[in-house]
Amino acid sequence: MVELKEDERLDYLLAEKLRIIQSPTVFAFSLDAVLLAKFVYVPIQKGKLIDLCSGNGVIPLFLSTRTKGSITGIEIQRRLFDMAVRSIRYNCLESRLQMIHGDIKDMPKQLGYGKYDVVTCNPPYFITPSKEEMNRNEHLAIARHEILCNLEDAVRVSSQLVRTGGKVAFVHRPGRLADLIVMMCKYKLEPKRLQFIYPKLGKEANMILVEAVKDGKPDLKILRPFIVYNDKNEYTKEMRELLYGKQ
Repeated sequence: MVELKEDERLDYLLAEKLRIIQSPTVFAFSLDAVLLAKFVYVPIQKGKLIDLCSGNGVIPLFLSTRTKGSITGIEIQRRLFDMAVRSIRYNCLESRLQMIHGDIKDMPKQLGYGKYDVVTCNPPYFITPSKEEMNRNEHLAIARHEILCNLEDAVRVSSQLVRTGGKVAFVHRPGRLADLIVMMCKYKLEPKRLQFIYPKLGKEANMILVEAVKDGKPDLKILRPFIVYNDKNEYTKEMRELLYGKQ
């Protein structure tokens, strides 16, 4: 059994055959986490992976079915960290997955420089919110807005944690693509793969996925577009497979 608190619920990660603790008022993962976890290249048999801004641990849980390596998640909000720890325990993954409650900016000094093969990050997307937004829901405001860390913090820390030749992957909004590429190059993360995510065919992209290599050589590949919904407002075949596995 799992202990649920307040308005928490136990949801399914169907393709992975795992369960995750979520809360509509504190944190529930969205498609960007799914897309990032399935986009990044990971070592299959071994390796050290770290996920920054982990929330309720959804990306470490997704990655656990793609690699036999060890996975660490970093989350600064105590409530979300606690949800992630209980989800890991419920799925009996304590031997490979661990969560650290702390600030990502402290992690290079705490965990060591250049120690990880893969770094993933789903950072806050938006600038600091108004006091009114903060007062409505502090948990969601911190997850969505650059209150406790900004884009440069996330890129710099990722570069410090990953080994030379290791991979760093981000999901973000298209409007921040230029900022993200500039920051990656500043911190010696060479962008290698870029994919645009479209809600529907004919619509503008609303997400981007970027993977870089530490101290890599320039060679950026633009992957084919990924479409989430078809013209019937149903998930496309590709999106269904990510969420539910191959039928």
